[in-house]
Amino acid sequence: MTTRSPAPGPATAAVTVTWAGANARRLARQHLHPDAAATASPFAAPGDAVAAMLGAHAQVLSAAELSVGLRGDGLTRTDVRTALWTDRTLVKTFGPRGTVHLLPAADLPLWTGALSAVPTGPNPFPENARMTPDQVEEVVAAVGDALTGAELTIDELSDEVVARTGPWAGDLVMPGFQAMWPRWRQVLHLAGHRGALAYAPNRGRKATYTNPGCTPLPGTGALPALIGRYLYAYGPATPAHFARWLAAPKRWAAEQFAAQAASGAIEEVAFGEAGPAWVVAGDTDVPDAPVRGVRLLPYFDAFAIASAPRERLFPGAAWERALGGGQAGNFPVLLVDGVVAGVWHQRRSGRRIAVTVEPLKPPSGARLRDLEEQVERVAAIMEGTAELTVGPVTVGPHA
Repeated sequence: MTTRSPAPGPATAAVTVTWAGANARRLARQHLHPDAAATASPFAAPGDAVAAMLGAHAQVLSAAELSVGLRGDGLTRTDVRTALWTDRTLVKTFGPRGTVHLLPAADLPLWTGALSAVPTGPNPFPENARMTPDQVEEVVAAVGDALTGAELTIDELSDEVVARTGPWAGDLVMPGFQAMWPRWRQVLHLAGHRGALAYAPNRGRKATYTNPGCTPLPGTGALPALIGRYLYAYGPATPAHFARWLAAPKRWAAEQFAAQAASGAIEEVAFGEAGPAWVVAGDTDVPDAPVRGVRLLPYFDAFAIASAPRERLFPGAAWERALGGGQAGNFPVLLVDGVVAGVWHQRRSGRRIAVTVEPLKPPSGARLRDLEEQVERVAAIMEGTAELTVGPVTVGPHA
């Protein structure tokens, strides 16, 4: 519900937004609201769905395919793959938090402009592994040159980077997976943020990379646009919420919000126990009706990661069972009435997809029917046939 205070003081927000109302609005804008009447028509194209969620986490590509399909109108994993590798309306690259995401190709200049403008924190690498600022720029340029018109595996790219820069770039000083990686690899994600690198189709089981040919927008325009999109999708939100979502310094995020507030682009609201928070200016209407229904979300779904305050989305026992040490996304989650109420997992064998749901409370008959429908939808998106098992009620991280 949205209410207006009769006479706000100078430090009092004129609008109050409840968490329940904000959550319902976020679900509707993500096209995840269980009540179809609460949202517009589902997205017909994968790029539109990815734009609405502000990127689909794609470290596990099948999870990204499901995230996109759940927000679409009859979309399947084939549609997502076609958009990514054939139509090229999606790009697989390094997105928020330096993690692999699917992003709309049309939005790549905005994303790279904004991500390039985010300050980096303290250098986490040992002194003998670090690169100077000039070396960083040299490597990013070498990556972009090597990948222009090419699709290279990481080893092929490494050879090209070292040849263009010098032996220092190939020093094996970076801890990797059971091996040491060359020095230049520490800026792989930065090359993605600069628009010099994106994923290309796999060559067998090996990932390949290419230059997407993207010119980043200036950060002065890209950052305000990203803040506006973030607040439209996940607001009300505080600068600290934005900083966590983006893996950015909190003070810097507060400065960005202050600048947008001064320009009139965003406005402050009172957001329950979260206190003062922000929305796009004028975007204060939220649904009155509470959320009712069931949804299944995959690993690292954008809604589960970005929604804040996180303790409201993961109430009670859900905090221990579904967060995995405080990290959202480590478990696929069951939403009941808009909040996390369990976890689930799947096992695929050919076209058969065995789905096991572990609720925090035994589902009622109506909820069980809703769950069966959602499992069938998951199977349709993943182009298989579903088999549902409701597992034992679980209340702890090791249950």
